[in-house]
Amino acid sequence: MTRARHLVVGITGASGAPYARRLVECLIAENVTVHLVVSTWGKRLLHDELGIRELSDRALISRTTDRLVVHPFQDVGNPLSSGSFLTDGMIICPCSSHTLGQVASGIGDSLIARAAAVTLKEARRLVLVPREMPVSRIDLTNMLRLNEAGAIICPANPGFYMRPERIEDLVDFVVGKLLDLVGVGHTLNTRWTGKPPESATGNTI
Repeated sequence: MTRARHLVVGITGASGAPYARRLVECLIAENVTVHLVVSTWGKRLLHDELGIRELSDRALISRTTDRLVVHPFQDVGNPLSSGSFLTDGMIICPCSSHTLGQVASGIGDSLIARAAAVTLKEARRLVLVPREMPVSRIDLTNMLRLNEAGAIICPANPGFYMRPERIEDLVDFVVGKLLDLVGVGHTLNTRWTGKPPESATGNTI
């Protein structure tokens, strides 16, 4: 019998809330159970960029679902902090420089950092999505340490070869890459086939 898929999604305080919301929406659409952890600054991010005031399925994806499970950010005794809780990986989107440094240093004083440490030690897929730029030498060093530990660093850098016409197209480009990295199917228009899409008008945002 095939085990249901479970992914941990962490949202922290770097700008990029639309990426996080679209990621959660697409994972749930593919029947993945999302275990969501939002930092204190991540909550402010969701409010400031998307007007979201509460962490609920209705607020995040505008419908009711039992595939979204919200976990308290400071609860380091939560099941997600143990390797015996089976997941298919974790994505931190967006990932602030603060969280990047915490995970790179093995500091597990929040559920996001602890769940990331567990994901690494259990050799599961860990994807971090930094958006802040420019990048300091400290951030570059932390990215290198995480990459050497087995994590994937996937900056929120959308491509333009698909001729995006809306902000949503740019968001989908990044989210499509994240879904590919954790092996979740999607129908987002993100794949290069050797030429620009025929339906594109040539106008970009």
